[in-house]
Amino acid sequence: MFGRKKSPLLGIDISSSVVKVLELSKKGEKYTVESYSVEPLPVNAVVESRIENRDEVAGAIRRAVKRSGTKAKEAAVAVSANSAISKIVSFPASLSERELEENVLMEAENYIPYPLDEVRLDFEILGPSAADVEAVDVLLAASRRENVDVRTEVVEKAGLKPRLVDVEAYTMENAFELIARQLPHHGQGLTVAVADVGATLTTLHVLVDGKIVFTREQTFGGRMLTEDIERHYGMSYQEAGRAKKDGSLPDDYGPKVLEPFKRSMAMTVTRALQFFFSASTQYQSIDHIILAGGCASIEGIDTMIEEETGTSTSIANPFAEMILGSRVKIQALSNDAPSMMIACGLAMRSFD
Repeated sequence: MFGRKKSPLLGIDISSSVVKVLELSKKGEKYTVESYSVEPLPVNAVVESRIENRDEVAGAIRRAVKRSGTKAKEAAVAVSANSAISKIVSFPASLSERELEENVLMEAENYIPYPLDEVRLDFEILGPSAADVEAVDVLLAASRRENVDVRTEVVEKAGLKPRLVDVEAYTMENAFELIARQLPHHGQGLTVAVADVGATLTTLHVLVDGKIVFTREQTFGGRMLTEDIERHYGMSYQEAGRAKKDGSLPDDYGPKVLEPFKRSMAMTVTRALQFFFSASTQYQSIDHIILAGGCASIEGIDTMIEEETGTSTSIANPFAEMILGSRVKIQALSNDAPSMMIACGLAMRSFD
């Protein structure tokens, strides 16, 4: 799942409503956005991270790649945190590579509730263990074969070569280093919550010192706002989606439809944080909240969540310090930036 990393590599984020494609290059410590594109998916092509219509998803990837103008042919995709199992396990540092692999496979049976022939499994050595000077910590990650294989299949159907499959939580952790530089008091052991509010799912990641310590998904997203518009104005779902996007709704849209949705979104983030606090004995406060996902672009939502939670809140922009290539439209990328964290984390795997 972690795979070998070479460049160039397309980061492809397959969400429930769109496919996002991103290519980065890097010179020194500076990244350049070489190409990117966002392509809508038909309703129910992807349901709660499950790819239900492979041909539709492959077609969307193909169109996104063509529109982006990229020449890259290798891709990285990710499975959702809910469909993956990960565990940090310590092993003696004296083990050879082959012995370590054998030990990982034996140890995996203790953590994975499926037969090993039904999962895709990989591991990565993190480094010396803090608990034992004669041991190394190893990150073990696994997912059911169907979760991994369906993603590699749609990438291949789109005419690309899948080079690696990651876990969304770790791609978010990877991209977070770009956001962390923008935070006040950066580098002082911050506890930061990233609330990724997409079309149908809200995922809360909590990071301490840039490492994920908690992830939780819940059903809530922008599709509910489209359905609210549909009901309130008697539109079809497609008409509601278009009107939401181009801003052609009546004057009462703000107070009657958008504000109640924003309040629901703020409550969803607040409840997710409360769940984290109740599940944790170690952490009872958050230093900062970052809003990601398509819904993060809703005007004023950062202020509302900041007031609701009493915690400073900002909108994710992983491209803030990047150079933009000649093919990239600045305004379009700026609008899509909060929803590009997963794609960005995947594209960055080229340079690990």
